[in-house]
Amino acid sequence: MGSVHHDLAREPSFEPMIQIDMEIKAFVSAWRHCDYVSTYVARMISQNRSDSVRHSNLFSSAFNELLEVAFRTRHADGELACRVSRHGATDRIELTFPCVPEERQFYEEAVAQVAGSEARGRYLNSVSGDLAPSREVVLLELAVDYGAILSVEEADDNAIKLVVDLPLEGQ
Repeated sequence: MGSVHHDLAREPSFEPMIQIDMEIKAFVSAWRHCDYVSTYVARMISQNRSDSVRHSNLFSSAFNELLEVAFRTRHADGELACRVSRHGATDRIELTFPCVPEERQFYEEAVAQVAGSEARGRYLNSVSGDLAPSREVVLLELAVDYGAILSVEEADDNAIKLVVDLPLEGQ
């Protein structure tokens, strides 16, 4: 138990900035909701950055990609929760959404692959094809193009929580 407390002590303190919750049915009813939510949140959190327009554009693009991942869920009930926090130059997105067990396993494996040393090569190979971006490619893109650190945290049995740390201010 002491090591868990010690690890938490080293975790930076992220200050909550904004949270949006909505029923997943309402969210997946229209593709444009991804753009609406990402644009709104980006404008809200970028006002005090050194280049607020640049930060808003980068954040909105990255967040939109992440929301599109959640948009593809196969679980029809539950809530989508988007929370954005900040620590220094890093914005943290916590995206919780319903998913079926197979999707949860996919995300856990995909996030482990994204953290691997071959992530850049895997990403470059995937974007050289003619296929539409898969959920895994989107996660790779966040890590490679935006310098994001991704993790999966515990959520209830019918949901998953993706945590994405975006160090956009320093890029």
